[in-house]
Amino acid sequence: MAVPAAGLVVVTGAISPAHAWEEAERLGPVVGFLAAVLVLAHFCDVEGLFRACGAWMARWARNRPKRLLTSVFVLASAITAVLSLDATIVLLTPVVFATAARTGVRPKPHSYACAHLSNTASLLLPVSNLTNLLAFSASGLSFTRFAALMTLPWLVAIGAEYLVFRRFFAADLAAPAPDTWPADTGTDTADVPPLPLFALVTVACTLAGFVVASALGVDPAWAALAGALVLAGRALLRRQATPLTVLRATAPGFLAFVLALGVVVRAVVDNGLADALGRVLPDGTGLAALLGIAVLAAVLANLINNLPAVLVLLPLTATAGPGAVLAVLLGVNIGPNLTYAGSLATLLWRRIVHQHEHDVGIGEFTRLGLISVPATLIPATVALWGSLMVLGG
Repeated sequence: MAVPAAGLVVVTGAISPAHAWEEAERLGPVVGFLAAVLVLAHFCDVEGLFRACGAWMARWARNRPKRLLTSVFVLASAITAVLSLDATIVLLTPVVFATAARTGVRPKPHSYACAHLSNTASLLLPVSNLTNLLAFSASGLSFTRFAALMTLPWLVAIGAEYLVFRRFFAADLAAPAPDTWPADTGTDTADVPPLPLFALVTVACTLAGFVVASALGVDPAWAALAGALVLAGRALLRRQATPLTVLRATAPGFLAFVLALGVVVRAVVDNGLADALGRVLPDGTGLAALLGIAVLAAVLANLINNLPAVLVLLPLTATAGPGAVLAVLLGVNIGPNLTYAGSLATLLWRRIVHQHEHDVGIGEFTRLGLISVPATLIPATVALWGSLMVLGG
């Protein structure tokens, strides 16, 4: 729907062809970066990274629901930060369901953790979320400075989510699981897949490439492209993939959606939305202003989805400096945990849960969000303000 809508706003004159092309050019490098990260995550799965993660969770949890929740939080946070929220939703969520079934624990807290952490834990790096890539481009920050400013908010947000989950799902986490795990004799009878060292080394080198490229003034997208080519090339040589598989891994339909949505949002912004939001958007980067920006971004994300929300708000906040841009990011990344419509990742997660024949009630999802979003967003924004005070910004 987004592509015809973009054509419609151009044909009707809501946006000129020149401005539409300008917006597509602005989003082009971001879309290329996103494509490379999607390929990287896909071929990490081909290498067996997520199967190994499932085996590690099962071994460490040993039929204990609370330990399994902790392991899901650790893995989902790391995978979301490094390989993007799409990897957590599409690749880790099915592994979590399989691990819960294998260990005999109730899957609800652990599957919900994947949904919430795909949003909340995507605060750390520019590559963690498409919204981050857009904010990174608008902020003027280097890769390392972005990560440094967001480290404390990321840790605070994840810790707050964990405390909320332990309380909200106390009954599920206290339910006894059948003692089906073999005795700890030093060896394990379970079929444990080997750790995919090649994939891990490639991801580590790619992350190092982001830092080096940013320091040298080179677009970090080139480092993402190099990592994607290494893993995709290995899969092609080993006949685990075809050129068509690699193309599909870039999610070309989603990339077209992003470009088209950018044109539509630019048309809406140019025709009055920017003026309306400008009147209610707080000025400055003090704590009160950052809280106001983050809350407004969270509300807007739930009204029109977080991707249009960030496209609307970034041009309005970029002039105030990186602190305001990062406050927008807190709102559009944490806020979507309130409703299904808040982010595309949450909608996709709901579909995956239904495929595993588990019901997700909108009432329960919303009740959890009403507790977790303010409990996470407020302290994370305070942490961002503290980071800005200490590190500057």
